[in-house]
Amino acid sequence: MSPPLPFDPIDEAGRQWRAQWPQAPVPAMMAVTSVMRVQQILLGRLNDALEEFGLTFARYEALMLLYFSRAGSLPLGKMGARLQVHAASVTNLVDGLERAGHVQRTPHPSDRRTTLAVITPRGREVARAASDALHETRFGTDPLDDGQLAAVTEILRDARAGAGDFTE
Repeated sequence: MSPPLPFDPIDEAGRQWRAQWPQAPVPAMMAVTSVMRVQQILLGRLNDALEEFGLTFARYEALMLLYFSRAGSLPLGKMGARLQVHAASVTNLVDGLERAGHVQRTPHPSDRRTTLAVITPRGREVARAASDALHETRFGTDPLDDGQLAAVTEILRDARAGAGDFTE
């Protein structure tokens, strides 16, 4: 990560925005920019913690999706929908996991047009060890406490629900 800036870039962006566009939705811009900056900070921390397992956070998410699936396997298309990524990205994720021996591709037993990604025993071991490493770092969320994390989760849940991310 880069050295800390001598000012808060979000506050500075807000100041600049207000000067340029007095009627603009400055709180919305500041909130979105904050979320995006924090996403980059967290992604860096998570990728650092997962490096010893040969994983990126994106591959970790795909591996955990298979780990938690009932059969330990999912069609690649379903993985893309659940991870909210393009089919080409799922292929790339599964390629990397397959090269590492964490996943193998198999034909679907009843639909020959579909390929399944199946977690291997080695993939299960790595998934558990990588999860333990992320637990130790609290998923890179320091200095936030559990109450703050619950509040962030609830606020972002409302945003996700409003965007149609899930139904209840």
